[in-house]
Amino acid sequence: MFRNMVTSFLSHERITTTDAKAKELRSLAEKMITLGKRGDLHAMRQAASVIRDKKVVTKLFTTIAPRYKERPGGYTRIVKLGIRPGDNAPVSILELVEEQVEKKPAKSAKKPALKKVAQKTAVPAKATAPAAEESRGDAAESVQEVKSEATSVEEGTEAPKSAVKEGDEVCEAKAD
Repeated sequence: MFRNMVTSFLSHERITTTDAKAKELRSLAEKMITLGKRGDLHAMRQAASVIRDKKVVTKLFTTIAPRYKERPGGYTRIVKLGIRPGDNAPVSILELVEEQVEKKPAKSAKKPALKKVAQKTAVPAKATAPAAEESRGDAAESVQEVKSEATSVEEGTEAPKSAVKEGDEVCEAKAD
């Protein structure tokens, strides 16, 4: 049955059948087209053992297979039509794809990664109460860190997360 169906499919390039038969027929038809793309004598004899008409075999090797020379697979498409009124079988159309495939350009070398600024971490707050002088010094350091990150953003490099120390609290903020 599938040999007759694949012969009819390749001769007419479209066939209406049930969904289950179309799904099975798709794999057989794509194998035949792949044999046609190979184009040698052995492939022609293998295709002739499945396809029942010699004219369809020559059509496969001369017109259908050259159409899909650049295509790596997926020569057929199944379009669901609905339900057949007589027996409620789901019906679909199996057809050859007519679109031309455009080759994607080869991927070029990877772009160099942006240089990341080393992440500076703030010293965690001490368990004991800090002296006034130490807290002023920590605040001055955090201001300098923020200024250095601002200049790195202006230069075009990505600024890392920074720890800003306010009093006894440590807040992590991400520079935008």
